[in-house]
Amino acid sequence: MPSVAVYDRLAKKIEEIQLSDTVFGVEVNSDVMHQVVVAQLANKRQGTQSTKTRSEVRGGGRKPWRQKGTGNARQGSIRAAQWIKGGVVFAPKPRDYRQVVNKKVRRLALKSALSSKVVDNNIFVLDSLNFAAPKTKEMVETVKAFEIKKALIIVDESNENAYKSARNIPGVQVIPVNNINVYDILKYETLMLTKGALAKIEEVYA
Repeated sequence: MPSVAVYDRLAKKIEEIQLSDTVFGVEVNSDVMHQVVVAQLANKRQGTQSTKTRSEVRGGGRKPWRQKGTGNARQGSIRAAQWIKGGVVFAPKPRDYRQVVNKKVRRLALKSALSSKVVDNNIFVLDSLNFAAPKTKEMVETVKAFEIKKALIIVDESNENAYKSARNIPGVQVIPVNNINVYDILKYETLMLTKGALAKIEEVYA
């Protein structure tokens, strides 16, 4: 059973706790994580791109010149793809990029992502992360205290002050525990989560 230290906001060690083996101690499955990340990014695509083919471009109904005798290459329409203002070959059309991943696969991928942070020693547990008001300076002090550059901070509930304190810091993102996902966990080098968020993750995924 892996164990991690619990720190205060300025990286002072408070205690040490045990992590759940079923969530933070599973074998890291890179194939499953890749599958879920690809699906997650595909599901973000709007799929609204649309370009006209030669049959949809206005004009070009008349043959530009006769077939033979002019010395020019034969042409049938000024809206063919090789002409300026012509249609597009294999034009992209609106489509749905959505991919469906089984619930068990998504859970395994999330556990693998969390376990990978434990294996790499890139996880920190905070006792709490409460700010009286949005203060970027205080969040910068927290990040510097742990000597990290890119971090995903997971809080146990919607923490507006923490979110606003971090939104102008490059490489730092704050999300509530309900919004955790494989892509964000793998995107950021370090994972920081509050003790309350850790309890909720173990309660849901254990």
